[in-house]
Amino acid sequence: MGQGPSTSALQQCIQGVANNRAGFAAFAGSPLYQIQWVKPYNLDVLVEPAAVVRPQTAQDISDIIKCANANNVKVQAKSGGHSYQNYGAGGSDGAVAIDMVNFQKFSMDTKTWYATIGAGHRLGEVDKKMHAQGGRAMAHGVCPGVGLGGHATIGGLGPMSRMWGSALDHIVEVEVVTADGKIQRASATQNEDLFWALRGSASGFGVITEFVVRTHPEPAKVVQYEYTIKLGKQADVAPLYSKWQALMADPKLDRRFGSMFIMFPLGAIITGTFYGTQEEFLQSGIPNALPQDGNGHLVLNDWLGALTHDAEKEALYLSGLAMPFISRSLAFKRQDLLGPEKIKDIFNWVDAQKKGTLLWFIIFDAAGGAIEDVPQNATAFAHRDKVMYYQSYGIGLPVTKTTKDFITGFHGQVVQKAGPGTWGTYPGYVNNALVDQQRQYWDSNLPALEQIKARWDPKDLFHNPGSVRPAKK
Repeated sequence: MGQGPSTSALQQCIQGVANNRAGFAAFAGSPLYQIQWVKPYNLDVLVEPAAVVRPQTAQDISDIIKCANANNVKVQAKSGGHSYQNYGAGGSDGAVAIDMVNFQKFSMDTKTWYATIGAGHRLGEVDKKMHAQGGRAMAHGVCPGVGLGGHATIGGLGPMSRMWGSALDHIVEVEVVTADGKIQRASATQNEDLFWALRGSASGFGVITEFVVRTHPEPAKVVQYEYTIKLGKQADVAPLYSKWQALMADPKLDRRFGSMFIMFPLGAIITGTFYGTQEEFLQSGIPNALPQDGNGHLVLNDWLGALTHDAEKEALYLSGLAMPFISRSLAFKRQDLLGPEKIKDIFNWVDAQKKGTLLWFIIFDAAGGAIEDVPQNATAFAHRDKVMYYQSYGIGLPVTKTTKDFITGFHGQVVQKAGPGTWGTYPGYVNNALVDQQRQYWDSNLPALEQIKARWDPKDLFHNPGSVRPAKK
């Protein structure tokens, strides 16, 4: 894994940047290094960076990057540390991991309603600060512990994305430290090519220290729907999934509604969030397409209450705690969604498999809406034409071969049934086992990204197993 503490040139350089500041850096082999500094999210993926650094200023980051350059060591930044392959720790041994925890600046311009946010914020903290400074909001996912720095630069999808777009669609400017150690601004009018790449693929292009984002007024009312089936076979809920999928694939579906369908042992659950009043929800016609018997109910909330409700439900399936797990995912265009007979076949297949764990779940998450309004080449995020994603998880202590076979087998079933047109996945669901990994994340935007990478980071300083590589000369 790693070497014990030494006075290597890299360590000496970083210690010089620290200048005796306590809690600034730790090195491979240090006591409690993995627990207190590396903090891996997926315990099934072992990674040991050469150093973990917690800088306090952009200049600190600049100096650390210069240390890494001088010692031919790769660099990765970590905001929340929820990468499925521990990319925030480098994704493989020997990198310098830059933990952005100290970057907590926040301000709101009440004339433009642009928020300036440090890259170390977690999503839950962003929500609270935006609420306190004007009742503002932006689109993002539902896990409050996820870091803004990674989330907003790979896409940043959540239940409000059908209404407002992705998190990265809200970014109007960033401060970023590039591979040469320069502290730069990037926007639509300054370092435009870099700005394009950072919105969808930032891990390969620099370390963002702060974001300037546009915001929206918080929705005053939110209606949340939930329907649960327990103690049944997956085959029994296949017709329910087909009906739900048809609703979510409707191009005319009210954009104020976002929803997930979650399969879990002995059951399934549909969750839905509508940003409006109960009367507006009823007028939308959506309730008529959802199950309405005794297994379903509505919760009326305000904005913060809705976020808390979503976080509580998500925590049942995606805990913020580190654990060993395997995950797979796929993105669907509208024309590639599964038909009823194929859905039935897959759900029957799930019933017939040994799982190797009681902790497994499969999430189908609706997209589309405002995300589709943005041209595919407007940012590095390429999956504008996708209307649904699936993501599967198998958790174990450890993850057994049986569990791995189930998760990978389910993925194979979906790919086979969906046909050759279904290809690619959301770049936040990283998977080192993917064939042509970068192409699956960035699709037709990859060649342009490789050219920009060659201009801004030709030596591939900012590197993880799934990041963009420089174009070859």
